[in-house]
Amino acid sequence: MNASPPGGAPGEGRYGEAFFRPDRAGEAERIDFGALAYDDITMARLRALGAGPGWSCLDIGAGTGTVGRRLLGEAGVASVLAVDRDVRFLDARPAPGLRTLQADVTDPGFAPGSFQLVHARFVLMHLPERDRLIGTLAELVAPGGVLVLSDAVDLTSERGPATPYTTAMRAMWQGLRATIGTDVSSVPAYPHLLRGPGLDQVAAEIHVPPLVPGSAISRFWAGTWQRSRQAMLSTGLIDDAGIDAAVRYLESDACAALSAGMLTAWGWKPGGTAG
Repeated sequence: MNASPPGGAPGEGRYGEAFFRPDRAGEAERIDFGALAYDDITMARLRALGAGPGWSCLDIGAGTGTVGRRLLGEAGVASVLAVDRDVRFLDARPAPGLRTLQADVTDPGFAPGSFQLVHARFVLMHLPERDRLIGTLAELVAPGGVLVLSDAVDLTSERGPATPYTTAMRAMWQGLRATIGTDVSSVPAYPHLLRGPGLDQVAAEIHVPPLVPGSAISRFWAGTWQRSRQAMLSTGLIDDAGIDAAVRYLESDACAALSAGMLTAWGWKPGGTAG
């Protein structure tokens, strides 16, 4: 897959600054559409890995806190520390056992403790030095605990048929890489990368939610394109009319496409009893 213009270097901007600003109206709703599309899959995996009573959990890039609240309410974990660079959405929806921490995972001093579960979804794909950050997150896993990473995998933009949707997705990936450094090209390597810091029992899976009119994932992509419009236009691959056509395509019965998938990889830290 090609997530950037040929020879292009990742941009130096940051997620949540030039694009996807939390102070922009509707951003929490966009995040929640993503949660509606993926939370059931995330929760099924976390519970299958044993998340439950007695577990302390760290949720990196927690967004609006949907995973943390479900870990507490459905899995019955002991506590969740929800971390984000901006915690306004988390603080707006408090829950017993859910603590929030405004912090940057890329800060060399980031060390909030050790946890049976360390979870990061749609975070590393937006950050440089992913290999180093995977090692950092692995250090936060208690012996016997598990690190779970989920990020997007692009299934259509390189060889997909020419449709308004594939044009928009290609422009989105290239535009976001050039502006804020988003890069999904290394996501399929996550299982291998989890072995680097010494994790065991590494495995992975991919989920692709169906694109149907009015679905949460379709509304998520439409909102994402609207918020990243300038980055998409900067690629020269699409114009305003093309983005609008892609949104209409998602909302129509003519839509026949694959969404980007979510790859989830996990690995256990040797020792202890959590795994």
